[in-house]
Amino acid sequence: MRVMNTFTLPTGSRQRPFLRLVALVAACCLGGPAAAQSSFIPSLLETLGNKPVLLLGEQHDADAHQQLQRQVLQELPSVAALVLEMAPRGTSTASLPTTASEPEAQVALQWNEEGWPWARYGPLVMQAVRAGIPVLGGNLPASEMRSAMAQASLDTLLPAAAMEQHRTNIREGHCKLLPEAHIPAMVRVQVARDVALAQTVQEAIQPGRRVVLVGGNEHMRPDVGVPQHLAQRGVPWPAQVLVVHLRAEATEGAGSASNLRVEPGVLTWRTPPLPPRDYCAELREQFRR
Repeated sequence: MRVMNTFTLPTGSRQRPFLRLVALVAACCLGGPAAAQSSFIPSLLETLGNKPVLLLGEQHDADAHQQLQRQVLQELPSVAALVLEMAPRGTSTASLPTTASEPEAQVALQWNEEGWPWARYGPLVMQAVRAGIPVLGGNLPASEMRSAMAQASLDTLLPAAAMEQHRTNIREGHCKLLPEAHIPAMVRVQVARDVALAQTVQEAIQPGRRVVLVGGNEHMRPDVGVPQHLAQRGVPWPAQVLVVHLRAEATEGAGSASNLRVEPGVLTWRTPPLPPRDYCAELREQFRR
């Protein structure tokens, strides 16, 4: 057997598949936390296949999730657009050059620093801009929220069980501190936001290319969220849509097998849990102000 004593790293279009293979081999053979983390991208790409839509859910305060988003964008071929929950629908970086500055990107997306810290999401935005990938705001604009609260037609877009699930999610998500009379209006806003996100994704799809949506895990739920509204627009889940949930929570055992769960149309990847935090205590304090 001939033994090669030199090694040439593939370049150009051949390099990306090669690096994915290296990551997969490392994950399988080397073990350890870093190796387990590196297996996320190969698992995602294999599960995604040729589906044109990737819904990438996150926990907003988990730094590891934003890091993984940047890895996905780097490795995923043929991305037509990156849609963000963090910017309002109708905004876009499409007209910016790849050399645009961060302030120019923030203006183009009407970025709300108070709601979404640029330090957390700016690196993802600028990675897309540098790669020539349009970043599209997908969320319901703040100026339309009041009208959504009064829009009764939103009550009929989902099955009754899904609407009841929305009510439960909002009730429990606000630690049962909201007056019950306020919940129907908030459900309508949630549905309107999911509709806006789905519409933005659907409009951005191009033949042979993919659209990536980044947003909170609740928006990505197949039973109540964006997948429902994509299906109504001719982009059915799971045939054309992969949902990825990134969750910061404890796992049993060690290694990638315990971090990963794959179900039809849904891939869940667990990252290390965050320090304990009493969100309800924080919300009660806000209500007192």
